[in-house]
Amino acid sequence: MNGLTGAYVPGDSVLHRLPAGAKLVALAVSCSALLLLPWLWAMAVAAAVVASLYAVARVGAAAAWAQVRPVRWFAAALFVIQFVIAGPQAAVLVSSRIVLAVALAGLVTLTTRTSAMMAVLERAMAPGRRVGLDPFRMSLLLSLTIRSVPVITLLATRVREAQRARGVEWSVRAFAVPLVVGALRHADALGEALSARGLDD
Repeated sequence: MNGLTGAYVPGDSVLHRLPAGAKLVALAVSCSALLLLPWLWAMAVAAAVVASLYAVARVGAAAAWAQVRPVRWFAAALFVIQFVIAGPQAAVLVSSRIVLAVALAGLVTLTTRTSAMMAVLERAMAPGRRVGLDPFRMSLLLSLTIRSVPVITLLATRVREAQRARGVEWSVRAFAVPLVVGALRHADALGEALSARGLDD
């Protein structure tokens, strides 16, 4: 597991060298700031800053697009709903917040190794020992949960492409069944890997 989402891109940029804890704190602060931006020009500046951060990280356009691609349809649907309910400005602000927050989270995973991320999570959850929690297992659970998101996204993309090839693009059953089966196979493989490392109890 190289990156929290399996998408870690090795590099020596400033963002790669920043401590994982600092990046997580910056992510939390940035996402909170996005929620408070009330103007379109401010959101445009935020978008430019995010794009600049990706350029500084030098992770590549394909990796950058892969971070926001899974939410493109959700963002589009949210834009339409907000446009009807609250008008064009609210639609742009709300949908932009979602896309930029996902892009920032993706940038953290692209520039941070799993080992560093888990170490930070373990330290953050260390007080949980007082109530019987295992910080290592909790951090492992969180990292595996997030890491599974792009795996399932990729699986859904492949199933959709297979649907188009078979001419059953609009069949819910033809999409849901292979997706569920693939997700279960992934879970089984992950369980076997954890069991082989003595982490199944």
